[in-house]
Amino acid sequence: MSWRWGLGQANLLKSSILVVGAGGLGAPALLYFAASGVGKLGIVDHDKVELNNMHRQIIHTEAYIGQPKVKSAAAACRSVNSSIEVVEHQEALRTSNALEIFSKYDIIVDATDNAPTRYMISDCCVVLGKPLVSGAAVGLEGQLTIYNHNGGPCYRCLFPTPPPRTACQSCADAGVLGVVPGIIGCLQALEAIKIAASVGEPLSGRMLLFDALSARIRIVKIRGRSMQCEACGENSTFNQQYFREFDYEKFTQTPLCVFWLSLRPIMKLIFESRISSKEYSEIILNKEPHVLVDVRPAHHFKIVSLPNSLNIPFSTLESRLPEISSILKKDEEEKDAVSESSAPPLYVVCRRGNDSQRAVQYLHKMGFNSAKDIVGGVESWAQNVDPNFPTY
Repeated sequence: MSWRWGLGQANLLKSSILVVGAGGLGAPALLYFAASGVGKLGIVDHDKVELNNMHRQIIHTEAYIGQPKVKSAAAACRSVNSSIEVVEHQEALRTSNALEIFSKYDIIVDATDNAPTRYMISDCCVVLGKPLVSGAAVGLEGQLTIYNHNGGPCYRCLFPTPPPRTACQSCADAGVLGVVPGIIGCLQALEAIKIAASVGEPLSGRMLLFDALSARIRIVKIRGRSMQCEACGENSTFNQQYFREFDYEKFTQTPLCVFWLSLRPIMKLIFESRISSKEYSEIILNKEPHVLVDVRPAHHFKIVSLPNSLNIPFSTLESRLPEISSILKKDEEEKDAVSESSAPPLYVVCRRGNDSQRAVQYLHKMGFNSAKDIVGGVESWAQNVDPNFPTY
């Protein structure tokens, strides 16, 4: 190591970095922060480790399936470097807790994948004067930049108006080649380390674009700080109180967490609102009119699905209620029915029977009283109805 990096290493040891999200982007970044000797490393995540995410969330192992990601990630970081301080924030980031959490760190790394959270993280960094290393990866593409650093723009400067919901896709919904968020996450670690160590030229005012298919990396100049920006503009009144009261879900018309319903505890459905996989197989065998909604992510649905099912991922359920209404109405008209009670039954299935219960609870609340959960999901179907049905 050169003497210059020796000074950088000393700065790094004094620094504190917070990573929001222990998923595909956060996983490699966290490991490199730990290995590099960051003095204090914070992890924010409310979710649990799942087997189907491990192709991109390489910090987790099968031994931690079903356990909090924060616990798994923290254990991995400590196994790499036991001398650093690792702080676990096992909670969903909200305006009610973001200021308190962020204020304890020098640098914030956004490793999330939804619009409202991005706005919230950026605004919080502006209010507290923290640099933000922001990355994104979907499909075979990724991007990276730094906001709110050395007079550079914040997220709102570039995107004062939220994109339409149809333009916002997460890895869970759209799918991603696992190595792509890995590459972007590594680059996020690099940029954060450069800021912490006070070396090099951080990507403030520039954006890195990565195309996996062509293996090309481009650096483009982005718009500078906007004096009219609501958050960081010259006459901005965006203070801590305003931040706490700001409704990011309303602003973006998107749930703050793509798994927002899963944050609620499962209240076990009553017997009349559930059917077994064997009972559902009899409905198919008897050709009884009904509608089947599969609430698994789209890439799960493409792997395998039950006959004639409609894929409405759990994260999009709220926005696609009109579609469900239209289908039920169409089926009802085909039966020449006139009363509400004659609407065809609506069945909901997921992978193991958890999300389907939450979905049915929500559907009941929204007036879809015929909705029923298929107990145990497609795994129960494979176990109890069709042994040849693929499982994953």
